[in-house]
Amino acid sequence: MKRFFRDLLRSPWVQRALGVLAAEYLRLVWRTTRFGYDPANVYDLVEPAQPAIFAFWHGQHFMTPFIKTKDSHRAKVLISRHRDGEFNAIAAERLGIGTIRGSGDHGGAFHRKGGVGAFREMVQALGEGWNVATTADVPKRSRVAGLGVIMLARESGRPILPFAMVTSRFIRLKNWDSTTINLPFGRGAVVGIDAVIVPPDADAETMERLRQQVETYLNEATRRAYAQVGRPEAGLG
Repeated sequence: MKRFFRDLLRSPWVQRALGVLAAEYLRLVWRTTRFGYDPANVYDLVEPAQPAIFAFWHGQHFMTPFIKTKDSHRAKVLISRHRDGEFNAIAAERLGIGTIRGSGDHGGAFHRKGGVGAFREMVQALGEGWNVATTADVPKRSRVAGLGVIMLARESGRPILPFAMVTSRFIRLKNWDSTTINLPFGRGAVVGIDAVIVPPDADAETMERLRQQVETYLNEATRRAYAQVGRPEAGLG
């Protein structure tokens, strides 16, 4: 019986149904949440830097499609090839976001789970004028930025824009990345932090310093975002 339900959940029609339901639920959350922006003119600051690499923490991904507020904001998001990523990809595409399937950062081991192909596709997308959104932390190591996003910035020549997008009402799962399921009818905050620029000739020491900077910026964005929606304790997890 357990295998039956596992196979059922992996079936294409169930994955598509879950993706559609997830997308429409997230639209409900977006439309019923009062979002504030920090800084208030964040889009005026960000638009001249596009195409850019938008970096966020694992577990905060559900609302990120809504950072795209104009049709001119062409965006693609990196989504795992894992079976759990399938309905996420369907939901993102339904919300107008392109997808790149593969692994992000396994401590620099891009050969795993299609990582090389995904990395090349992200570089190509940035070169073609697409923004690319990706998690910054290494799988199974929550809130620890990996070198993957730094390598992507060095290879593409595009800036990293760390940000956090949170809501005051949510359910937080007890898994490795503390996945946050956003709930409707609350307050929301989008917080952007200064861009991180990676020189094309960055050596190992420079890349490590910039990796730590991305990590610091993302933690600060998360802390500020939850404080602004009246949930400062949530920014510590």
